[in-house]
Amino acid sequence: MGATGETTAATRPGQGLTWSLRGRGPEDVPVLGDPGPPGGHPAGPATGRGVRVCVVDSGVERDHPLVGEPAASWVVVKDAESGEITVEPTTTGDTCGHGTACAGIIRRTAPECEIHSVRVLGERFSGTGDILMAGLRWAVEQRFDVVNLSLSTTRTRFAQELHSLADSAYFARTVIVASAHNTPVESFPWRFASVISVGSHQEDDPDLHLYNPEPPVEFFGPGQNVTVPWLGGRTIRTTGNSFATPYVAGLCARLLSAHPRMTVFQLKNALYLSAANVRHEPSAPHPSPSDPSPCDLRPSTAAGDTRDDSED
Repeated sequence: MGATGETTAATRPGQGLTWSLRGRGPEDVPVLGDPGPPGGHPAGPATGRGVRVCVVDSGVERDHPLVGEPAASWVVVKDAESGEITVEPTTTGDTCGHGTACAGIIRRTAPECEIHSVRVLGERFSGTGDILMAGLRWAVEQRFDVVNLSLSTTRTRFAQELHSLADSAYFARTVIVASAHNTPVESFPWRFASVISVGSHQEDDPDLHLYNPEPPVEFFGPGQNVTVPWLGGRTIRTTGNSFATPYVAGLCARLLSAHPRMTVFQLKNALYLSAANVRHEPSAPHPSPSDPSPCDLRPSTAAGDTRDDSED
Protein backbone atom coordinates (compact mmCIF):
# COMPACT_ATOMS: atom_id res chain seq x y z
CA MET A 1 0.00 0.00 0.00
CA GLY A 2 1.36 3.41 -0.94
CA ALA A 3 1.40 6.60 1.10
CA THR A 4 -2.03 7.59 -0.25
CA GLY A 5 -3.67 4.41 1.04
CA GLU A 6 -4.63 3.21 -2.44
CA THR A 7 -4.40 -0.53 -3.10
CA THR A 8 -3.42 -2.28 -6.28
CA ALA A 9 -3.74 -5.86 -7.51
CA ALA A 10 -0.03 -6.30 -6.91
CA THR A 11 -0.07 -5.12 -3.28
CA ARG A 12 -3.54 -6.23 -2.20
CA PRO A 13 -3.14 -8.94 0.51
CA GLY A 14 -6.22 -10.93 -0.50
CA GLN A 15 -8.71 -11.38 -3.29
CA GLY A 16 -12.05 -9.59 -3.04
CA LEU A 17 -11.02 -7.30 -0.19
CA THR A 18 -12.38 -3.76 -0.20
CA TRP A 19 -10.62 -1.42 2.20
CA SER A 20 -12.43 1.79 1.26
CA LEU A 21 -14.93 3.23 -1.21
CA ARG A 22 -12.95 5.90 -3.00
CA GLY A 23 -14.52 7.29 -6.11
CA ARG A 24 -17.75 5.38 -5.48
CA GLY A 25 -20.96 6.26 -3.66
CA PRO A 26 -24.08 4.51 -2.31
CA GLU A 27 -25.53 4.08 -5.78
CA ASP A 28 -22.47 2.04 -6.77
CA VAL A 29 -22.90 -0.56 -4.01
CA PRO A 30 -26.66 -1.31 -3.90
CA VAL A 31 -27.81 -3.94 -1.41
CA LEU A 32 -31.18 -5.65 -1.48
CA GLY A 33 -31.73 -6.21 2.21
CA ASP A 34 -34.34 -7.49 4.59
CA PRO A 35 -35.50 -5.33 7.53
CA GLY A 36 -35.89 -8.50 9.55
CA PRO A 37 -38.78 -9.62 11.73
CA PRO A 38 -40.27 -7.15 14.23
CA GLY A 39 -39.40 -8.21 17.74
CA GLY A 40 -37.25 -11.04 16.38
CA HIS A 41 -40.21 -13.28 15.55
CA PRO A 42 -40.67 -14.44 11.91
CA ALA A 43 -43.37 -12.63 9.97
CA GLY A 44 -46.06 -15.02 8.73
CA PRO A 45 -45.63 -18.78 8.35
CA ALA A 46 -42.02 -19.82 9.03
CA THR A 47 -41.39 -23.55 8.76
CA GLY A 48 -37.86 -23.63 7.38
CA ARG A 49 -39.03 -24.21 3.82
CA GLY A 50 -36.25 -23.55 1.31
CA VAL A 51 -33.50 -23.44 3.94
CA ARG A 52 -30.59 -25.91 3.74
CA VAL A 53 -29.34 -27.08 7.13
CA CYS A 54 -26.21 -29.22 7.44
CA VAL A 55 -25.66 -31.38 10.54
CA VAL A 56 -21.92 -31.94 11.02
CA ASP A 57 -21.95 -34.82 13.47
CA SER A 58 -22.17 -38.64 13.63
CA GLY A 59 -24.54 -38.97 10.66
CA VAL A 60 -28.32 -39.17 10.55
CA GLU A 61 -30.30 -42.41 10.69
CA ARG A 62 -32.18 -42.96 7.46
CA ASP A 63 -35.99 -42.95 7.70
CA HIS A 64 -36.21 -42.24 11.42
CA PRO A 65 -39.90 -41.36 11.94
CA LEU A 66 -39.01 -38.13 13.77
CA VAL A 67 -36.44 -37.02 11.20
CA GLY A 68 -37.26 -38.42 7.78
CA GLU A 69 -34.85 -39.13 4.96
CA PRO A 70 -31.94 -36.63 4.83
CA ALA A 71 -31.69 -34.72 1.59
CA ALA A 72 -28.11 -36.02 1.25
CA SER A 73 -25.45 -37.62 3.43
CA TRP A 74 -21.66 -37.49 3.29
CA VAL A 75 -18.82 -38.90 5.35
CA VAL A 76 -15.30 -37.56 5.91
CA VAL A 77 -12.75 -40.29 5.17
CA LYS A 78 -9.03 -40.33 5.96
CA ASP A 79 -6.79 -42.71 4.03
CA ALA A 80 -4.76 -44.76 6.48
CA GLU A 81 -1.65 -44.82 4.28
CA SER A 82 -1.52 -41.44 2.58
CA GLY A 83 -3.35 -39.44 5.24
CA GLU A 84 -5.44 -37.80 2.51
CA ILE A 85 -8.86 -36.61 3.71
CA THR A 86 -11.87 -36.65 1.39
CA VAL A 87 -15.61 -36.06 1.71
CA GLU A 88 -17.67 -38.78 0.03
CA PRO A 89 -21.36 -39.64 -0.33
CA THR A 90 -22.57 -42.31 2.09
CA THR A 91 -25.62 -44.40 2.93
CA THR A 92 -24.35 -45.66 6.29
CA GLY A 93 -26.58 -43.43 8.39
CA ASP A 94 -25.62 -42.72 12.01
CA THR A 95 -22.83 -44.40 13.97
CA CYS A 96 -23.84 -43.52 17.54
CA GLY A 97 -27.15 -41.61 17.63
CA HIS A 98 -25.87 -38.11 18.41
CA GLY A 99 -26.39 -36.71 14.90
CA THR A 100 -29.88 -38.23 14.64
CA ALA A 101 -30.83 -36.53 17.90
CA CYS A 102 -29.66 -33.15 16.58
CA ALA A 103 -31.42 -33.63 13.24
CA GLY A 104 -34.65 -34.57 15.00
CA ILE A 105 -34.63 -31.39 17.09
CA ILE A 106 -34.04 -29.32 13.96
CA ARG A 107 -36.89 -31.14 12.21
CA ARG A 108 -39.25 -30.47 15.11
CA THR A 109 -38.32 -26.79 15.20
CA ALA A 110 -38.24 -26.16 11.44
CA PRO A 111 -40.30 -29.04 9.97
CA GLU A 112 -39.92 -28.09 6.31
CA CYS A 113 -36.21 -27.32 6.21
CA GLU A 114 -33.86 -29.44 4.08
CA ILE A 115 -31.53 -31.49 6.29
CA HIS A 116 -28.11 -32.62 5.07
CA SER A 117 -25.59 -34.70 7.00
CA VAL A 118 -21.80 -34.72 7.14
CA ARG A 119 -20.41 -37.51 9.34
CA VAL A 120 -17.25 -36.64 11.25
CA LEU A 121 -17.78 -38.89 14.30
CA GLY A 122 -17.44 -42.64 14.50
CA GLU A 123 -18.69 -45.19 17.00
CA ARG A 124 -18.56 -44.25 20.69
CA PHE A 125 -18.53 -40.59 19.72
CA SER A 126 -14.92 -40.84 18.54
CA GLY A 127 -13.40 -38.26 16.22
CA THR A 128 -10.31 -36.22 15.44
CA GLY A 129 -9.69 -32.54 14.96
CA ASP A 130 -8.53 -32.85 11.36
CA ILE A 131 -11.66 -34.81 10.41
CA LEU A 132 -13.84 -32.21 12.09
CA MET A 133 -12.00 -29.40 10.28
CA ALA A 134 -12.40 -31.11 6.91
CA GLY A 135 -16.12 -31.72 7.40
CA LEU A 136 -16.85 -28.21 8.63
CA ARG A 137 -14.75 -26.63 5.88
CA TRP A 138 -16.58 -28.67 3.24
CA ALA A 139 -19.96 -27.62 4.66
CA VAL A 140 -18.95 -23.97 4.55
CA GLU A 141 -17.70 -24.32 0.97
CA GLN A 142 -21.08 -25.78 -0.04
CA ARG A 143 -22.67 -22.56 1.27
CA PHE A 144 -25.32 -24.21 3.40
CA ASP A 145 -27.63 -21.68 5.02
CA VAL A 146 -27.19 -23.12 8.52
CA VAL A 147 -24.57 -25.50 9.90
CA ASN A 148 -25.34 -27.25 13.19
CA LEU A 149 -22.15 -28.08 15.08
CA SER A 150 -22.95 -29.77 18.39
CA LEU A 151 -19.24 -30.51 18.75
CA SER A 152 -16.11 -28.69 19.85
CA THR A 153 -12.41 -29.37 20.19
CA THR A 154 -10.12 -28.55 23.10
CA ARG A 155 -7.03 -28.83 20.87
CA THR A 156 -5.67 -25.29 20.63
CA ARG A 157 -3.67 -26.15 17.50
CA PHE A 158 -6.96 -26.07 15.58
CA ALA A 159 -8.14 -22.78 17.08
CA GLN A 160 -6.64 -20.38 14.53
CA GLU A 161 -7.84 -22.41 11.54
CA LEU A 162 -11.32 -22.77 13.07
CA HIS A 163 -11.42 -19.04 13.73
CA SER A 164 -10.56 -18.25 10.12
CA LEU A 165 -13.12 -20.75 8.86
CA ALA A 166 -15.83 -19.35 11.15
CA ASP A 167 -15.13 -15.84 9.86
CA SER A 168 -15.30 -17.07 6.25
CA ALA A 169 -18.69 -18.65 6.95
CA TYR A 170 -19.93 -15.46 8.61
CA PHE A 171 -19.09 -13.28 5.61
CA ALA A 172 -20.50 -15.88 3.19
CA ARG A 173 -23.82 -15.87 5.11
CA THR A 174 -23.47 -19.44 6.30
CA VAL A 175 -24.65 -19.51 9.90
CA ILE A 176 -22.60 -21.80 12.13
CA VAL A 177 -24.57 -22.62 15.28
CA ALA A 178 -22.01 -24.09 17.69
CA SER A 179 -22.43 -25.87 21.00
CA ALA A 180 -20.58 -24.67 24.07
CA HIS A 181 -18.63 -27.33 25.92
CA ASN A 182 -20.55 -29.03 28.72
CA THR A 183 -17.73 -28.33 31.18
CA PRO A 184 -15.85 -25.08 31.89
CA VAL A 185 -12.87 -25.78 29.65
CA GLU A 186 -11.42 -23.87 26.73
CA SER A 187 -12.76 -25.26 23.46
CA PHE A 188 -13.60 -24.12 19.94
CA PRO A 189 -15.29 -22.85 17.77
CA TRP A 190 -18.14 -21.75 20.04
CA ARG A 191 -15.84 -19.15 21.65
CA PHE A 192 -15.71 -17.12 18.43
CA ALA A 193 -18.04 -14.16 17.87
CA SER A 194 -18.58 -15.11 14.21
CA VAL A 195 -20.62 -18.17 15.23
CA ILE A 196 -23.89 -18.37 17.19
CA SER A 197 -22.90 -20.07 20.43
CA VAL A 198 -25.38 -22.06 22.50
CA GLY A 199 -25.62 -23.54 25.99
CA SER A 200 -28.61 -25.17 27.68
CA HIS A 201 -31.22 -23.98 30.20
CA GLN A 202 -33.39 -25.99 32.58
CA GLU A 203 -36.78 -24.41 31.84
CA ASP A 204 -39.68 -26.74 31.07
CA ASP A 205 -40.83 -24.80 28.00
CA PRO A 206 -39.39 -26.62 24.94
CA ASP A 207 -39.91 -23.53 22.77
CA LEU A 208 -38.04 -20.98 24.84
CA HIS A 209 -34.59 -19.55 24.44
CA LEU A 210 -32.65 -17.06 26.54
CA TYR A 211 -29.96 -14.49 25.85
CA ASN A 212 -26.83 -14.60 27.99
CA PRO A 213 -25.92 -11.08 29.22
CA GLU A 214 -22.42 -12.35 30.02
CA PRO A 215 -21.02 -14.05 26.89
CA PRO A 216 -18.99 -15.68 25.32
CA VAL A 217 -21.84 -18.21 25.07
CA GLU A 218 -24.63 -16.07 23.64
CA PHE A 219 -27.86 -18.06 23.90
CA PHE A 220 -29.41 -20.82 25.98
CA GLY A 221 -31.86 -23.32 24.52
CA PRO A 222 -33.78 -26.32 25.89
CA GLY A 223 -31.20 -29.05 26.42
CA GLN A 224 -31.73 -30.56 29.86
CA ASN A 225 -33.74 -33.76 30.25
CA VAL A 226 -35.14 -33.49 26.72
CA THR A 227 -36.61 -36.26 24.56
CA VAL A 228 -34.66 -36.77 21.33
CA PRO A 229 -34.67 -39.28 18.44
CA TRP A 230 -32.08 -42.05 18.69
CA LEU A 231 -30.93 -45.12 16.78
CA GLY A 232 -33.40 -47.84 15.84
CA GLY A 233 -36.29 -45.42 15.35
CA ARG A 234 -36.61 -44.91 19.09
CA THR A 235 -36.23 -41.95 21.45
CA ILE A 236 -34.29 -41.33 24.65
CA ARG A 237 -34.18 -38.62 27.31
CA THR A 238 -30.85 -36.90 27.65
CA THR A 239 -29.09 -33.70 28.71
CA GLY A 240 -26.40 -31.55 27.13
CA ASN A 241 -25.60 -28.37 25.27
CA SER A 242 -25.48 -30.55 22.16
CA PHE A 243 -29.27 -30.71 22.18
CA ALA A 244 -29.91 -27.03 22.85
CA THR A 245 -27.82 -26.12 19.81
CA PRO A 246 -30.06 -27.69 17.11
CA TYR A 247 -33.06 -25.94 18.61
CA VAL A 248 -31.39 -22.59 17.95
CA ALA A 249 -30.27 -23.83 14.51
CA GLY A 250 -33.92 -24.63 13.79
CA LEU A 251 -34.94 -21.14 14.88
CA CYS A 252 -32.41 -19.73 12.43
CA ALA A 253 -33.90 -21.89 9.67
CA ARG A 254 -37.37 -20.62 10.46
CA LEU A 255 -36.23 -17.00 10.42
CA LEU A 256 -34.44 -17.48 7.09
CA SER A 257 -37.46 -19.16 5.52
CA ALA A 258 -39.50 -16.02 6.19
CA HIS A 259 -36.65 -13.53 5.67
CA PRO A 260 -34.15 -15.14 3.29
CA ARG A 261 -31.97 -12.03 2.88
CA MET A 262 -31.11 -11.75 6.56
CA THR A 263 -27.42 -11.67 7.40
CA VAL A 264 -25.79 -13.54 10.27
CA PHE A 265 -25.66 -10.44 12.46
CA GLN A 266 -29.36 -9.84 11.76
CA LEU A 267 -30.10 -13.41 12.85
CA LYS A 268 -28.21 -12.83 16.08
CA ASN A 269 -30.21 -9.67 16.69
CA ALA A 270 -33.49 -11.48 15.99
CA LEU A 271 -32.57 -14.21 18.46
CA TYR A 272 -31.67 -11.52 20.99
CA LEU A 273 -34.93 -9.61 20.53
CA SER A 274 -37.08 -12.76 20.77
CA ALA A 275 -35.30 -14.21 23.83
CA ALA A 276 -37.67 -14.75 26.75
CA ASN A 277 -35.52 -12.79 29.21
CA VAL A 278 -35.00 -9.67 27.06
CA ARG A 279 -37.23 -6.79 28.18
CA HIS A 280 -38.14 -3.97 25.84
CA GLU A 281 -38.45 -0.56 27.53
CA PRO A 282 -39.32 2.78 25.91
CA SER A 283 -36.33 4.48 24.35
CA ALA A 284 -34.68 7.32 26.24
CA PRO A 285 -35.31 10.80 24.78
CA HIS A 286 -32.82 11.85 22.16
CA PRO A 287 -30.40 14.62 23.18
CA SER A 288 -30.94 18.11 21.85
CA PRO A 289 -28.87 19.01 18.75
CA SER A 290 -27.20 21.69 20.87
CA ASP A 291 -26.01 19.18 23.47
CA PRO A 292 -22.29 18.42 23.25
CA SER A 293 -21.37 14.93 22.19
CA PRO A 294 -18.08 13.05 22.18
CA CYS A 295 -18.13 13.26 18.39
CA ASP A 296 -17.72 17.04 18.61
CA LEU A 297 -14.50 16.68 20.59
CA ARG A 298 -12.34 14.47 18.42
CA PRO A 299 -11.01 14.87 14.87
CA SER A 300 -12.38 12.79 12.02
CA THR A 301 -10.38 11.66 9.05
CA ALA A 302 -13.54 12.02 6.97
CA ALA A 303 -13.67 15.71 7.92
CA GLY A 304 -10.15 16.38 6.76
CA ASP A 305 -7.95 15.23 9.64
CA THR A 306 -4.41 15.16 8.33
CA ARG A 307 -3.46 11.99 10.22
CA ASP A 308 -2.11 9.32 7.85
CA ASP A 309 -2.92 5.76 8.91
CA SER A 310 -1.54 4.23 5.73
CA GLU A 311 1.19 1.64 5.88
CA ASP A 312 4.35 1.51 3.82
